[in-house]
Amino acid sequence: MTGGAAQVAIEKDRDWNFTVNVLDNMFYALAISLVSQETIMPLLVSRLTDSEIAVGMISAIFSLSFLLPQLLVANHAQGLKRKLPFVLLVSGSLQRLPYPLIGLALLLFAVEAPGLALALFFIGIAAAALGGGLVTPAWFTMIGKVIPVRRRGIFFGLADGGGLLMGVVGAYFVGRILDAVDFPGNFTLLFLIAGLPLAISWFALSLTREPESDDIKQTVPLRHYLKQLPAVLREHSNYRRFLVGYAMLRLSMMAVSFFIILANLRFELSGADIGLINAIFFGSQALMRLTFGWLGDRWGHKRNLVISATCMALAAVFALNATSVLGLIPAFFCLACAISSDVVSHFNIVLEFAPPAEQPTFIGLTNTLIAPFTFAGPILAGWMAGSFDISALFVVSLLCGIIGAALLLWWVKEPRLATPASDEKNKREME
Repeated sequence: MTGGAAQVAIEKDRDWNFTVNVLDNMFYALAISLVSQETIMPLLVSRLTDSEIAVGMISAIFSLSFLLPQLLVANHAQGLKRKLPFVLLVSGSLQRLPYPLIGLALLLFAVEAPGLALALFFIGIAAAALGGGLVTPAWFTMIGKVIPVRRRGIFFGLADGGGLLMGVVGAYFVGRILDAVDFPGNFTLLFLIAGLPLAISWFALSLTREPESDDIKQTVPLRHYLKQLPAVLREHSNYRRFLVGYAMLRLSMMAVSFFIILANLRFELSGADIGLINAIFFGSQALMRLTFGWLGDRWGHKRNLVISATCMALAAVFALNATSVLGLIPAFFCLACAISSDVVSHFNIVLEFAPPAEQPTFIGLTNTLIAPFTFAGPILAGWMAGSFDISALFVVSLLCGIIGAALLLWWVKEPRLATPASDEKNKREME
């Protein structure tokens, strides 16, 4: 299909693709809200072990499994004329299936062999994250193809926000299940129930109408491909600065899994308390993802990421000073804002740094370079919480948020305002 014919097909199916991919993301977000990495998973791990480092390993294992494979698969992804068949295969078999299997493992082993149940839980989330990491360069490039740049922010805001809005209703049932059903049946039910919206999301994804692309880079031998990557960093100085600022933002998120742990340590949360926090957390995300999606389309995604880092710092301040469960509401609201703006904007801004044919490489390179910070942060957080005081962890998160916000605000240029000619000039000078 020629470039002109492909563009005609994209315009023809623009609303269809917008709708089915919103449904995909919406039901996926609903499923993940039922087994939240920020609230439900830390509580589950704390029932299986008393190790704070194990709680930190949730985010670390998920992040490492998600981020590191992307650069290896980006070379393959950028050579595909159609990304959808690859995305459907991996996302169905590897990204979604592990969640109900975790529920089955909890049912069988959580009481009699909690160590085995914990190991299977970590294997399950590692597999799910690996599947997500393998499909991300191809999936996000496909989204960049079928969703226009000025609609991508509202697309992700509506897609994720809608799912999280449904998750607010789900949060009520999460609280009821945690109170009414004994351990491990309560967590087992949550993971098994999550399988239904995951299946619906995969079906919606399969309805995407993606034309073939001629604007691709042929797959090259991996060794040759990896040798080309330093040139990407040399030729794009603004992108390099972004990576430094964003790394600090990711470090500020080292405390994410410990907000609910801090709350439980101080106030001995009931199931109803957890349901209330979940409702506020996901309800705020639903609203703020729509807001940040709209803002990202209009003023650029860099400002959204500045807000993300600032909100992480504020969340740490509010959590440290909370004197009751109700006093935690501002902390979880700011945490929701930080996560929402990051989710909406961190991939979208990378697409704007990259030439279209090289988008899978930029996505994979970004996540691979950020992976050590994302992986080490939660482990460092678990070590600090166990070796010192959990308050020290939140102080470090606060400082990283302030530094990240400053770097992104004053050091990184908005890529929409940066001139492509300057990149071409740099490229010619390097040659």
